[in-house]
Amino acid sequence: MKIKTLKNRLLFSFLTVNLVLAVSVFCLGYWVIQQQLFERTQKQVNRYLDSARLFYNSEIENIGTRMKLVSYNQDLETLRKNLDLDYLFRLSSNEAAISASRIVQQVLESRTSLGGTRLVGPEELARMPEAVQQRARIPIKSSTNEKLFTEVGIVKEYALPLLSSKGELDGVIYGGRLVNQDYTFVDKLRLLVFGDEQYRGKPVGTVTIFQDGIRIATNVLDQEGRRAVGTYVSQVVYDSVIREGKRWHDRAEVVGNWYRSAYEPIRDLDGNIIGILYVGILEEQLTDIVAKILLLFLLAVSAALLLAGVVAFVLTGSILHPITLLLEATRRLAKGEWGHEVPAETSVEELDHLAKSFNEMSGQLRQRELSLKISNEKLAELNKSYLDLIGFVAHELKGMLASAVINAYSLRDGLLGMLNFKQKRAIDSICRNLDYLDATVKKFLNLSRIEREKLEINKQPVCLRKDIVDVSVQTFSKMFENKQMSIVNRIDPGLRVNADPDLLQIVANNLISNAAKYGAEGGRIELSARVPDGRVEIEVYNDGRPIEPHELPMLFKKFSRLDNPDKKKVKGTGLGLYITKQIIEAHGGQIRVEPRGGGNAFIFDIERA
Repeated sequence: MKIKTLKNRLLFSFLTVNLVLAVSVFCLGYWVIQQQLFERTQKQVNRYLDSARLFYNSEIENIGTRMKLVSYNQDLETLRKNLDLDYLFRLSSNEAAISASRIVQQVLESRTSLGGTRLVGPEELARMPEAVQQRARIPIKSSTNEKLFTEVGIVKEYALPLLSSKGELDGVIYGGRLVNQDYTFVDKLRLLVFGDEQYRGKPVGTVTIFQDGIRIATNVLDQEGRRAVGTYVSQVVYDSVIREGKRWHDRAEVVGNWYRSAYEPIRDLDGNIIGILYVGILEEQLTDIVAKILLLFLLAVSAALLLAGVVAFVLTGSILHPITLLLEATRRLAKGEWGHEVPAETSVEELDHLAKSFNEMSGQLRQRELSLKISNEKLAELNKSYLDLIGFVAHELKGMLASAVINAYSLRDGLLGMLNFKQKRAIDSICRNLDYLDATVKKFLNLSRIEREKLEINKQPVCLRKDIVDVSVQTFSKMFENKQMSIVNRIDPGLRVNADPDLLQIVANNLISNAAKYGAEGGRIELSARVPDGRVEIEVYNDGRPIEPHELPMLFKKFSRLDNPDKKKVKGTGLGLYITKQIIEAHGGQIRVEPRGGGNAFIFDIERA
């Protein structure tokens, strides 16, 4: 359809440009939201898988740490329960040589302690407690009606050599935990990595351990709201992870729901793939967030488009109305109605000048018509002025239209507003240093709990030296050896405190690791405890550079590190002492530092059991 009137042409052009611009902005916004949100979430899931792997391996090391701290001159069954293990066996050297456990065999050969993951068969399961055998036997959910069960299990195992007083090998002690239906482990891992957030009755973050391709421990829920153990992993994941031994990360359908997922193989000591470790984030929540954002974005764009239409209509009318009156006046002039005038007060200055000029011209024409003495030369001059005025009007309109078109195309092509790449630079700057990722992740997870005021304190009687301090000293023993530092532990073995053991362990780890980091080469660390007024006052001393008085206010602040020229290469987040202070204060205690002539003493108090 051909558009003839100038008003309709202006409105149509203006609205077309705005519509194209609005659609382009909406599509661009949709693409940016999809790319940023989902790609960022997928990268986050990949990092969560790394954290899950670290936690999984740390669980094996924790088993070994506990086993190293006990004496085996007692009943193994009682000891097994105390160590919170599913099984604990002692083998002679001959028995260890023919053991089904490659971990035991390697410990026998190397005479050093070792931990890992492996499969246990029906014969080994038969020697374990009945409850463990039942956990290993999981019904497999298949498309057929045939009742199948898992016959083997995956264990996290640790073995120690037993040496006589003469240094001869007397045998091997080994124990572990069965992964099958060990929901405490996967739930703890999920809580550590994702938190306890749920969306529409489903956990947002999920963790699963597969035996081959069958779920044996998971917090993924099936359609009935039960844990989906006994179900299979998808074929594409199975082929990539189990058969090819690769890490797989993408969106995947998990028991009827779509998740942003990451999978990697679980291997035994010989490198054989025996299972899969999986983490995933529920995509339904992300999809709903995208839908809400896009709806708001669509409403905003629609409102802007509607407003632009109204403005265009009003603006076009305000511009064209004086021109329409001027056009009508020229028609009357053409009919001989001399002296007709148009309103000279509009919203556009140029049109006001045009109207005034027209009115002046109309008045002059009337005067000349009334005067019979006007010469032909004056009529010709008046006609020329009239033509010049019409040319001026046409030129002005052409300039305004050209400017409007240029500005409209500049907006559409992004010449007046480039895209903002700050978000992309922020994402690229997240992963800069992986050397101390494990410690940093933990500190930030703790900081998150503190900042969200979800630092729950579960107090219970704890043996300070055995359950807390000795564990930290063992954990950082390598650092002490590298710096040739000596540890003097004067804490009474029978001293007990009333505290949350996990949080108190974080406090001990932070203070003892700081003592190792900032202590002098070849120096010493002294650990002591006093009992004044019914509370326990614990001191961690190291003989590093004494802290200056002006540095004390900065010591326990978040993301604050002291300017120590001698320790420029010591990496840290500036969170350790801040988290330590928050945990101690949550227990009702206080922490302080006492600079001394040869070092620094960090002292905190806590309730005595």
